This record gives sequence, C-alpha cells and structure tokens, in this order.
Amino acid sequence: MYRTFQNGDEIGIVELWNDVLYHDPINQIRFRKQVLLDANFDPQGLFVAIREEKIVGAILAITRKLPMQGGSLESDTGWITFFMVQPSVEREGIGHELMERASAYIREQGAEKLFFSSYAPNYFLPGIDEEAYSSGFAFLQKEGFRRVYSPVAMHRTLLDYVYPENVQALKRVRQQEGYSFGHVQDGDFYELIQFANQQFNPDWGRAIREGVLQGVDPSQVLVAKKHNQVVGFALYGGYEGIRERFGPFGVDENEQGKGLGKILLHETLHMMKQQTILGAWFLWTSETSAAGHLYLKNGFQTYRTFHVMVKELTN
Repeated sequence: MYRTFQNGDEIGIVELWNDVLYHDPINQIRFRKQVLLDANFDPQGLFVAIREEKIVGAILAITRKLPMQGGSLESDTGWITFFMVQPSVEREGIGHELMERASAYIREQGAEKLFFSSYAPNYFLPGIDEEAYSSGFAFLQKEGFRRVYSPVAMHRTLLDYVYPENVQALKRVRQQEGYSFGHVQDGDFYELIQFANQQFNPDWGRAIREGVLQGVDPSQVLVAKKHNQVVGFALYGGYEGIRERFGPFGVDENEQGKGLGKILLHETLHMMKQQTILGAWFLWTSETSAAGHLYLKNGFQTYRTFHVMVKELTN
C-alpha cells in the first residue's frame, strides 16, 4: 500500500532511515526541524510504502511555497531530499512506484525539472554519495536522472593547528591598506545579509540570520571590510548549531586575489581552536573552485564526494 504522510509516520520513517541510510543516521529532532517544520513541507509530497503495517519505503518531494529572501519561488524546479526502501523488499518495484508518485506531485506543482538533492535550506546531503550508496546512485540513473556536478565535503583537524605567521603578516599589510577584520557588530547585519544574498545566494543570508536568531554568538561571525564596506565574511556553527561546521564563507569577487579569503579562513580556524573545537568541516564545495583550492592548500582534505542529479520532467 502507498499513501501520503500521516501523523505518526515520522517514527517509522526515522527508524527506516537509520536502517537504510546508516552512513547518515538522524533522530526525531532533526527530522522535525528539517522536514516537518520546513516552510515548504507539504504532507502530500511525502510518500510512504506500507507492508504489514510497517513503513518499508519513503520519499520526500519538495517545491517552494515561500521564496528565499532575495530569491524566487523557482517555480520550474522541484527536489527530492531523501528516498529509501527497506533492503528486504528491494527489487519489488517499491522505489520506482514511490519515485513515480513523487514525480507526479512535482509535475502537479508546475515544475519541469527535478533535482536530487540540492534543496536549500533543509537538505541533509548535497547529493547522492555514490561510494556510500551505490545502489541509490544506480537507482537514480535508472529513473532517468543525470549527474550535474559533484560537490565535495572537506574536513581539517585543529589538533595541530597554529595560525600561520605569513597569514598574520598578510593581514597586517591589508590593514595598512584600509581593510579591517573583526566580529560582526549589530549595525552590520543588514549590510552583511544583503551582501551574502546578492554576492552569493539567499541561503547564505538566511544562514546568517537564522543562525544568530537560534543562538549563534556574533563572535562566531567574522566580517572583512574595505573602508567600512563589507567585502567578505566567514562564520562557524551557523548550521544546526554544530560548532565544528564551518561556513558559509565568501569574498567579493572584485576583491579576490588579495588573500582576504585566506585571512578570514585562518581567523575563523584560530577562533575555533580558541574555543577548544577539535576540527572544522563542511558539506559543500567544488574541489576545482577558488574556494576548493584555498581549502586544499590550507590543510583541508576531501572526505566525501556527492553527485547532484537532475531529471527533466515530461508529461
């Protein structure tokens, strides 16, 4: 039997999740925050498969009901943020039927393309981890999804971290040129959030605002300015209150090449080390981007690779 979400299903879904997606277990609190309390959540887009009164499959389809601040409804786009089938009932067509129902829901909302799983703000992973979930990757390909790009997750231990002297020297040079680096002040927030929205994407502005509203101390948010105008920022602990999680982080493209990103990165890592945080990690960058090169040159290592997948929807 297949149906849409009902009260109480969250318990069975989380149990199934932890049985199937065992590399990325969750709990009821995370499910509540990232699914049930998502402003775009619609129970009609969460489909479950039932066998002997137990949930043996689930899939979540999302379209935007509210735009990100500074963004649009992206009305041509839908997302699958998770799917799973109990291994004991694999190869019975359950996954295909769930995907068909999810795709039909997305079409009904007027969308023309379906992504797995680059949905902001409440994605669990950037995409499918082929190494961890090879059968899931094969399933998406079989269902007509193609790879768009492959972001990576990176980590850096802080056990042996020391703020490099050459970066401290570079910081002093830039300060002499009129740049400043410091904790965000209350009066900075409007400009900083607008900068993040316009220079990068609305999810970054949201991460700053919601992070602080949910308890991130402003001392965890660093701002770079040129003659009192924001040209870059970095923070940690902004996603789900996880202290070790670095980012978002960015520098005005017109100011790149001056080492501002390197300074902000090491200022943040130094602050994290001062707070006895033993490591820094994040889920999403490109190894070939300027940021990716910066991370790799400064002690970060890739520990997971994901594939963002897309399927063109046809009637």
